Amino acid sequence: MPREKKSTAQRNRSLSENPDAREGVPRQADLFRSVTSPGPGGRQSRQVRQSLQSLQSPRAGPGEPRQLDSVAPPPVRCKVGPIRVGTSGYSFADWVGPFYPRGTKSGSMLEHYRRHFNTVEINATYYHIPPPSTMQRMAERTPDDFQFMVKLPGPLTHKRDRQAEPADRFLQAVEPLEKADKFAGALAQFPYSFHHSGEAESYMKWLREVLPTIDLFAEFRHASWDGGGLEAFLRETGFGFCCVDEPALSGLFPRRALLTGDVAYVRFHGRNTHDWWSGGPLRYSYKYEREELEPWVSQIKEMAARAKQTFVFFNNCHAGHAVLDAQLMEDLLGLEREA
Repeated sequence: MPREKKSTAQRNRSLSENPDAREGVPRQADLFRSVTSPGPGGRQSRQVRQSLQSLQSPRAGPGEPRQLDSVAPPPVRCKVGPIRVGTSGYSFADWVGPFYPRGTKSGSMLEHYRRHFNTVEINATYYHIPPPSTMQRMAERTPDDFQFMVKLPGPLTHKRDRQAEPADRFLQAVEPLEKADKFAGALAQFPYSFHHSGEAESYMKWLREVLPTIDLFAEFRHASWDGGGLEAFLRETGFGFCCVDEPALSGLFPRRALLTGDVAYVRFHGRNTHDWWSGGPLRYSYKYEREELEPWVSQIKEMAARAKQTFVFFNNCHAGHAVLDAQLMEDLLGLEREA
């Protein structure tokens, strides 16, 4: 019997009842998630491939072939300053070749990444809280001035049953980063199903209470949070605000620059309207155009002028797009690269 096609209303209702469907949560996830397929159609555009290859490979002289998998490139990361730009994760199988040298194993990816960026956002902790020893190794493999932003585990943002055990384990996990002065804070990415309400505000106050010693940043997916009292509420409860760039779809939180503490935070998810509601990795399959990022430059600089530190992360990691867009944003911001 042919499969009955769901209406848009039926599909949206199903997704709202299962917030993890919107978030693309897999049944099982490794500590460092990998996205292996290059994108719709199974291949990257020639322009994207060439741009990614240029990040990996030393520049060839006239008439010389470009060496794609010989030696690691020299350090090209930006100098540490008031604005840091990075990607949301670094361990992706489909970055080997385009960004990481051929043959790079997952255990060696951070050593390569650190030569290009001075910060990274760790999303794998949403799926699984690692032991402190994992964070200790990450601290040891990065320069003294490197910073980690770490996502809160799913039970604290999606299940929301007010159990303190995941919070305690999370604090234990990030303690090595704190001791190394490499912990930038924790991201509370709330799902689309988390609508603004008195109960939701109460939950955020509880979350702040069980995580009293670390910087917390709230990212909202549902547009109901975009109200006049948001800034005051976040300041009152001690949350920083995570600005988002995502598709301009009805119901999603709009693109908005807002600073509620000492640290500014911006995440770029891409603008893939076609695959957003389907969930999964294709949601973040998107390559930004220069003109889409340019309006953010003045807003990021304005927030950075008032903040002690500003973090900008690209979460469109599918097919390595995040690397290209992060380095483009660094250039648009005029960040100075190391020699």
